[in-house]
Amino acid sequence: MLSKYRPLFEPLALNNGVTVHNRLAAAPLTLFSSNPDGSVSDGERMFLTTHSERIGLYILGATLVQPDGQAFATQPRAISEADLDALAERAVLVKQGGGKAVLQIHHGGAQALPELTGTVPSVPSALQDGQHEMSAEEVTALIESFGRATELAIRAGFDGVEIHGANNYILQQFYSAATNHRQDEWGGSPEKRLRFPLAVVDTVCAARAKLQRPDFIVGYRLSPEEPGEEGLTMTETLDLVEALCGKPLQYLHISLWDFYKKARRGKGAGEPRLKLIHDQIAGRLPLIGVGNLFNADDLVAALNSGRCEFVALGKSLMINPRIATLIYEGRESELIGELDPHTPGHYGIPQPLWEMCVKGGAWLPPVKGLPHQNLDL
Repeated sequence: MLSKYRPLFEPLALNNGVTVHNRLAAAPLTLFSSNPDGSVSDGERMFLTTHSERIGLYILGATLVQPDGQAFATQPRAISEADLDALAERAVLVKQGGGKAVLQIHHGGAQALPELTGTVPSVPSALQDGQHEMSAEEVTALIESFGRATELAIRAGFDGVEIHGANNYILQQFYSAATNHRQDEWGGSPEKRLRFPLAVVDTVCAARAKLQRPDFIVGYRLSPEEPGEEGLTMTETLDLVEALCGKPLQYLHISLWDFYKKARRGKGAGEPRLKLIHDQIAGRLPLIGVGNLFNADDLVAALNSGRCEFVALGKSLMINPRIATLIYEGRESELIGELDPHTPGHYGIPQPLWEMCVKGGAWLPPVKGLPHQNLDL
């Protein structure tokens, strides 16, 4: 490989003694391609096999911890013993690529789809018709579901879990004043709104300790800001980051559309979000950065910016299934920057996701012949 790309392939030892063999992470992609019962489909099997090669930290997206949290037409599940075989197969498929297999554990909360769950969405606060405000007992049961999912992930052979606290799903809903109007122990002040995400972290770490797996990786993904008067600002996000740095986690992961996006409101407004968060962490945990990093130069520039220890590949990984290998072998000139809708076989993308891709969308890869859409997140 060219010497300027060597930083991408330097190993990093985490604080639990586990070494990740390079600085490339797979962003937790929603594939819309599990079987209806959560088992592994042929399309999902193909994607995991073709896209995990040489990725140091491969994060599998949005795996359901409780049936009432389903937010996508099909999702992997880590709910019960019945899910163990499928989870084990996913772990094997990813680890064949040579990296660490991390299972993102998820509950949709207000974004759960009643047509899939058979129930109205369970939420911190019922702020509109057709929502069920969770009782204190139901909150506790949901926290325990994250712990149970962690135990299943360990038994299935995963190297870690990532707690999905981003993208306005249940953990973020509890922390945000826009979606949590409770006045019990789970809401009210910022400190009380923070209790739910921290309780999930504690339960996940307790599951790891119960199974005597200190080498099991636990990460946390968060979104930096929300729109609206009551939405999260960088002030609340930096408070969350500070609290998470006090937990026995191995990394934090930021959900961003643009790696260089600047903060809109709160502490540090006008400064790059990733810099603010990285400065707050102050070396206590590695940070995964992400956001429109399409080629080798984008990736190494992001890593060399000093704002993260890992760089995540999302759209670029979908477009270039062997992106890590191509850079490693000095073939970075072969990387492409947009999908060609006329060559579906090149990408190994499952059919349901492929059909979304070729129509275009801001959260999907650029498509040849279509205008590239932007997100202001």
